[in-house]
Amino acid sequence: MGKLYLVATPIGNDIRAKHLTSYTEFNHRRKSAELIGQMDRGWDVALVTDAGTPGLSDPGEQLVAAAIAAGHDVVPIPGPAAAIAALVASGLPTREFTFVGFPEKKSGARKRELAELLATGRTLVVYESPFRIADLLSDLAAIAPHARVAVAREMTKVHEEVVRGTASELAARYASERPKGEITVVIAPTKNAGEREIGEREPASER
Repeated sequence: MGKLYLVATPIGNDIRAKHLTSYTEFNHRRKSAELIGQMDRGWDVALVTDAGTPGLSDPGEQLVAAAIAAGHDVVPIPGPAAAIAALVASGLPTREFTFVGFPEKKSGARKRELAELLATGRTLVVYESPFRIADLLSDLAAIAPHARVAVAREMTKVHEEVVRGTASELAARYASERPKGEITVVIAPTKNAGEREIGEREPASER
C-alpha cells in the first residue's frame, strides 16, 4: 500500500513535480477520495504547501485522517512552519505556548476565545488574515491592552517583517495600515486582574 508523506518546504516557494495536483479547502473532499485511491493502488503521495508545513490549520488534516482510516502509513518530513518561525523570532516566552490556527471571525466569540486562551498563562500563536488583523488586535487590546505582541508577516520570504509592541500600540498601528501576505500573531502570557505579568518583579515593599 502507498504512504502519505507530509513534506514541509521552504515557505513561499513554488513546487514543481511530474505528477502534481491541486488540493484545497474547496476540493478536498473529492481530492481526498482520489488520492486515497492512488495510495490503495500502491502509489506514494506527498502533500506539500507553499506555507511551510502541510496539515497545520489547513485542509491537509482531512487527508491525513482519511489516509489513517484507510490503513495507510502517514510519514512526516519536518521543516519550516510559520508559527514556529514567528514564535522564536518574537522575543516572547517560548517554553510553553498554544497554537490555535485561525481565531474566531466574529468579535464577541473572538474576545471570549482570546480571554480563555490568555488565562492559561502560555504564549499564544495564531494565524490571521490581513483583512482581519486590525479587528483581532482591536479585540485583544480591549481585553489585554498591555499584552506584549509580535505581528510576523511573510516569514522567510523577501518581505519578511516582525512588528513588536503592546496590544494597544499595534491595534492603533494596524487600524490605519493594511498589511499584505501571510500573518502570524504571537501574544505573550498576560496577568489576570490584580496579578502581575509573568516575569514582572514585585515591588521591594512586597518582598
